Amino acid sequence: MRPIIGISTSENNNENTLSHQYVKAVTKAGGIPVILPNIAEHHELESLTNMIDGLLLSGGGDIDPTFFGEEPHPKLGLIRPNRDEFEMYMIKDMLRMDKPILAICRGCQILNIAAGGDMFQDIYSQIDEDLLQHTQVAPISHGSHFVHVKEGSLLHQITKVQKFKVNSFHHQANRHIATGFQISGTASDGIIESIESTVHSFVLGLQWHPEGMLPNGDQHAKAIFQSFLDACKKS
Repeated sequence: MRPIIGISTSENNNENTLSHQYVKAVTKAGGIPVILPNIAEHHELESLTNMIDGLLLSGGGDIDPTFFGEEPHPKLGLIRPNRDEFEMYMIKDMLRMDKPILAICRGCQILNIAAGGDMFQDIYSQIDEDLLQHTQVAPISHGSHFVHVKEGSLLHQITKVQKFKVNSFHHQANRHIATGFQISGTASDGIIESIESTVHSFVLGLQWHPEGMLPNGDQHAKAIFQSFLDACKKS
């Protein structure tokens, strides 16, 4: 049986939207993608988490800072509270059941917040150091900076390297990592690029977009999705 993968969506003008690259990535790796609306009735979500074998948290807009005890920074962008609440519920239930999660870009941040961590609302105004360009103007398929990988981490086991190039499309980033998680990848300027659970079988958050690098045959992106689907087959 091919595992069923729930993929979270963005909201725009009363529509749920999702890049088809996520669907293609899951399908190519051997899964059946199911696109998830941002359901407000939380009492109905347990049947949804029971149905899916894995959760893919997609990228998108900014996150409501009140979820981690802060108020809006002047550089905070558009937020969708319904999406935040839906994803946080899904994350907590998937963690409870120890089902695999792959969290991408914004997904990496909401994963950390749902588990008890926090984040920078805007890295360029909240960090007093020179930073790389984390919102690249190059195509999504282009790796614009390096990620340095923690030896022995899940990310290291998947990619089998300690340094590789990734794309970058974010102005927010994780700050304090939740208990039970570790940092497994950083940019050369210290921005957290990857987090992972140390107590679950497969929970991996990536600040970049591996689905966008797949069309050019990026082997690390391919390995990430294949490892996620392999874990979902076992869940």
